Amino acid sequence: MSTDVTDADLATAADTAVGQCLNLAADESIVIVTDDERRPIGEALYAAARDVTDDATILQYPPGEQHGGEPPAAVAEAMAATDAFLAPTTKSISHTRARGDACEAGARGATLPGITESVFVTGLDADYAAIADHCATVHDRVAGADTVRVTTPAGTDVTFEPGDREWNTDTGLVHEPGDFSNLPAGEVFVSPETADGTYVVDGTMRPHGLLADDERLTFEVEDGYVTAISDPEIREQVEAGAETVGRDAYNLAELGIGTNVGVTDLVGSVLLDEKAAGTVHIAIGDDASIGGDTEAPLHLDGILRNPTVYVDGEAIDLPSA
Repeated sequence: MSTDVTDADLATAADTAVGQCLNLAADESIVIVTDDERRPIGEALYAAARDVTDDATILQYPPGEQHGGEPPAAVAEAMAATDAFLAPTTKSISHTRARGDACEAGARGATLPGITESVFVTGLDADYAAIADHCATVHDRVAGADTVRVTTPAGTDVTFEPGDREWNTDTGLVHEPGDFSNLPAGEVFVSPETADGTYVVDGTMRPHGLLADDERLTFEVEDGYVTAISDPEIREQVEAGAETVGRDAYNLAELGIGTNVGVTDLVGSVLLDEKAAGTVHIAIGDDASIGGDTEAPLHLDGILRNPTVYVDGEAIDLPSA
């Protein structure tokens, strides 16, 4: 555990997740899914859940090899057979069939991919009702858009066509059967039908974490696919995915707009930084779990600072911290 985070801090954050975010009831079941490297967070969530219900289970497995990789079959089965789930894991299971099948079966829950003790405590110290309001405001502006163009001072100029794809809100409030969110939460996002242009990541992206002030990762996009990647480590990850699914690994998977005004600075955690109000994130790979039709064993988000977002040619106001 981080020396700056106490057991009491973890317990307070876990209570927020179980109570405010999930609204867990005494007659409901819950499964906590964690791995060897995130066990302290998993145990804190399990303890908070046990304070509410007797039907609580914690499952632990070795960390996955890649974000978007499927968890063990036993974990997937348990998630689909419960009322609620929380999944603090090293590698993201947000964009997996296991998570999607669980929600389709009526389970509600949240994933906490790559979560650390400090991010858990910081990110759960938030007013999720206010975050939901900001999500609603942004959603009203982008829903139904024919085109969304994003530019940044770092060199981004990319245009997305959502087509018939739905815009989703990640509010952190998962109270109804089938509801899903990341925690920490706060974004409005879509899996666009196509996109063209260039985007430049100057915030946070795995495996680098928070980029240096002069560091830039450049991606070229054509007809909805990433055609060039400046960074060799990220390029290797996508090429590894392509060995399994071919061109689908290069799919331009997501456009997201951060709405969490409680996140005032990027810290190097994709999970937290992509929620920061006034940022945009763009992802490569799997989008089947967020309204697209591409299945891939990866989902790589990159955060862009200081974006301007144009909806059908008109710049919109973004939430600000």
